[in-house]
Amino acid sequence: MKQILQSLTDGRTRLVDVPAPRAAHGQVLIHSRVTLISAGTERMLVEFGKASWLDKARLQPDKVRMVLDKVRTDGIAATFDAVRSKLDQPLALGYCNVGRIAQVGSGVEGFKVGDRVVSNGRHAEVVCVPKHLCAHIPDSVSDEQAAFTVVAAIGLQGIRLANPTLGECVVVIGLGLIGLLTVQMLRAQGCRVLGIDPDPARLTLALQFGADIVISGSGEDVQVAALTFSRGRGVDAVIIAAATQSNDPVSQAAQMCRKRGRIILVGVAGLALSRGDFYEKELTFQVSCSYGPGRYDSAYEEGGQDYPVGFVRWTEQRNFEAVLDLMASGQLDVAPLISHRFELAQAEAAYALLASKEPSLGIALNYPAESDAADEAPFQRRVTLAPVTAKPGGPRVAFLGAGNYAGRVLIPAFKAAGAQLQVVVSGGGLSAAHFGRKFGFAEAGTDSVAALADPAVDSVAIATRHDCHARQVLAALEAGKHVFCEKPLCLTLDELTEIEGVALSRPGQLLMVGFNRRFAPQVMKMKALLDSVDQPRSFVMTVNAGAIPAAHWTQDPAVGGGRIIGEGCHFIDLLRYLAGVRIVRHHAVALGRHPAMEVRDDKATIVLEFADGSVGTVHYLANGEKGFPKERLEVFCAGRVLQLDNFRKLRGWGWRGFSRMNLWRQDKGTQRCVDLFVSAVRGKRPAPLPLQELIEVSRVSIEVAEALR
Repeated sequence: MKQILQSLTDGRTRLVDVPAPRAAHGQVLIHSRVTLISAGTERMLVEFGKASWLDKARLQPDKVRMVLDKVRTDGIAATFDAVRSKLDQPLALGYCNVGRIAQVGSGVEGFKVGDRVVSNGRHAEVVCVPKHLCAHIPDSVSDEQAAFTVVAAIGLQGIRLANPTLGECVVVIGLGLIGLLTVQMLRAQGCRVLGIDPDPARLTLALQFGADIVISGSGEDVQVAALTFSRGRGVDAVIIAAATQSNDPVSQAAQMCRKRGRIILVGVAGLALSRGDFYEKELTFQVSCSYGPGRYDSAYEEGGQDYPVGFVRWTEQRNFEAVLDLMASGQLDVAPLISHRFELAQAEAAYALLASKEPSLGIALNYPAESDAADEAPFQRRVTLAPVTAKPGGPRVAFLGAGNYAGRVLIPAFKAAGAQLQVVVSGGGLSAAHFGRKFGFAEAGTDSVAALADPAVDSVAIATRHDCHARQVLAALEAGKHVFCEKPLCLTLDELTEIEGVALSRPGQLLMVGFNRRFAPQVMKMKALLDSVDQPRSFVMTVNAGAIPAAHWTQDPAVGGGRIIGEGCHFIDLLRYLAGVRIVRHHAVALGRHPAMEVRDDKATIVLEFADGSVGTVHYLANGEKGFPKERLEVFCAGRVLQLDNFRKLRGWGWRGFSRMNLWRQDKGTQRCVDLFVSAVRGKRPAPLPLQELIEVSRVSIEVAEALR
């Protein structure tokens, strides 16, 4: 299928081939018919992409602070690689989609194949959208009309926050798409409206849509106009739908308002507020969030958990429905807002227009007629990217998962190790196509089952969400493939028992978990030094893990397993490797309950006792300052000490012939970990990590996590 992507590096917009997605649980698959290019939001994204690195930094000061923190802890080289990788990933454009449902995922009610729906789907021939981000289109509303639903819902949410009543005076600053739609919805609610915009054509449209008064805002006294409009009382509310870095809109709004007036920011504006303006009038200022309640709530959007209508009357989905009802009744007229129409094949020309100085409002993209088919047959789940050049000795790898870590770290490591990159799979298809082209995969797809069944594949690298790992590991082993699974191996003891049984029954197949830290050059040096001493060791591992919100998928025991299973396993494995003997006992304690802490098991101390009398503690702490180095390991043994600081500096005290081993750049052992796996697949080395050892570490990690909960 075709999809519109934008480069964050240079701002270039392209129409590319991407494998079509499948409808997962709680989602619907939609064949697109019309999408709308929003002249405001999407122009800002294009301009950001075209900006220089310095200008990008000026526009995102919070990201600059994060980069500087990473430089201090991880070094310039690692930080540069991470930033470059992030900017290299293309952005899928669009959020106003109309089409027909082609597939309904499990857990979806109220939608069926063939239904005509509006959604916040991207500019693509096929999109997958959560059920709460879709709404049925009334028969009397055309596809082009319905394409304005999402942008109108943004304006409607601003109106709901302003909470105007019949007869109130409301000012709309900024008469782009959202502003003009807001004018009409305010009129439908019985409000008197004053519109402000420097564009004469938009002022004319605002009058056509029912605005009582319009002014340009330049060369006119806005305050006098607002005072006259409000009969000398000051306006009741101001909705700012402009996009500017200037503080003027907020300042003007405050001066126009009556005492206890309301100001709602729907667009973008400078926020250097004057306390005096707000203090004297007791003004209310609020920033509106997108389409309404539910936006950015993963439980609502991805989990399908609706808000009770008795408590949250207007969710984002119900706002979509309200907009469509206004269109069906004729109270919302969008036809004059379409300034240009393009076919999908002309997408690059459409975005060139958007970036030009030619005036535009709503730009409609029409999709090929074959996209109307109410089935998924015409759309390929796998696309060919590059001709296959066979490499003797393999391995021929299928990658399941193409997220940030896979694309920035794992895939480059497999490529550098000489593996033949056969197919890369991701749920949505976009990241698979991007990394597939970047690293030279033969194919990209969205069907993991087909990838596992591919006879051209002999090895599988799994880098999906944690709850998929056990199922995919088992399927890959049963398909006769060697398996490299990015940690964790699984989330439960039952899953682990099943994996162990299948792996033991297939001794000719490798099973590897990406416990890369044991393969770091400085760790291997520590191992060599410690093996020369026949005494128990004391390990102190401190991990400044950094806070992750409680709502993040990694914190969900059913999806991410929690942070001890998801990441803490690395450090349990590291100490197990350095001890060189079994873990015989373990226990853990988390911080005590506190109102400020929603999650406690990522602020824990884990104690490991080893068969030779060694003892290790892992302080896994998510309550530290991120400017402090992330990982520090100290080992005390036989009157000697080793200290490893963030995989960059290793120091020794009391070791004959050794005092330090420092690296120019951080090396956590990922490349060597993959090199050894690839070499083992080729039959040149034994398994780099013994099966019973990785099972032991996985079991201890799960038991520790369960104890902490």
